[in-house]
Amino acid sequence: MSSRLLVKPDTSANGAHVHEITPQKAGWRYVGFEVFDLAPGQVLARELPDREQCLVLLSGRASVRVALEDFGTIGARDSPFGGRPFAVYVPPRAEVRVTAVTQCELAVGSAPAAGRYGPRLIRPEEVQEEVRGTGTNTRYVYDILPERAAAESLLVVEVRTPGGHWSSYPPHKHDRAAGGESQLEEIYYHRLSPPGGFAFQRVFTDDRSLDETMAVEDRDLVLVPRGHHPVSAPHGFDLYYLNVMAGPERRWRISYAPGYEFLTRR
Repeated sequence: MSSRLLVKPDTSANGAHVHEITPQKAGWRYVGFEVFDLAPGQVLARELPDREQCLVLLSGRASVRVALEDFGTIGARDSPFGGRPFAVYVPPRAEVRVTAVTQCELAVGSAPAAGRYGPRLIRPEEVQEEVRGTGTNTRYVYDILPERAAAESLLVVEVRTPGGHWSSYPPHKHDRAAGGESQLEEIYYHRLSPPGGFAFQRVFTDDRSLDETMAVEDRDLVLVPRGHHPVSAPHGFDLYYLNVMAGPERRWRISYAPGYEFLTRR
């Protein structure tokens, strides 16, 4: 049985749009997410009136202009597994124009904004790397648009999880603005290396009113409207995912699933 939380890539032959998730499609209020495959010379031009955007160049090279700012040609990765990314912050009402220099995979997260901050290029050396967990819970985090960075709603992060490891673990959630926890909608965009494998993601609430376990394949997307959302990568297949989060308050505060507290004390 298919899950409403698992979104497969668009494999039709009608162009560059691999994923297009709006708040209306997701059934929530804040997070939008898109993925584009751009051929050399192909142009993506857009302007959103009331939403900020974070463009993450997953692979390839592209020239990027936002309003009057020309950021030149950016991109240094052949795949999302190739180190820290280039990214671009785009405020509402600013036209962004991306011209692919090589074949590109471009992800775009969006969320409501008034326009308090200007456009900016986020270079790889500005992306903080963090190692989280120990043993088979070790994973590698690239904070692209963290809480301390200038943005109105969006939080954006990349995570690389080695094969045989767990991630987003111990199970945690951020679905209520109470008890020190924040309320954030979240999208996971998954990539696998090599791409023929799969990983698992479970999304569940404490009362199990939501409890779904999904086999995710390369380029699948998972919606997390509420609940805990751990991920596991099978032996032999490294997992990458891009997280885009937003909610009524731009802060990341979590609580752990009952029964897993002993792991946090370690």
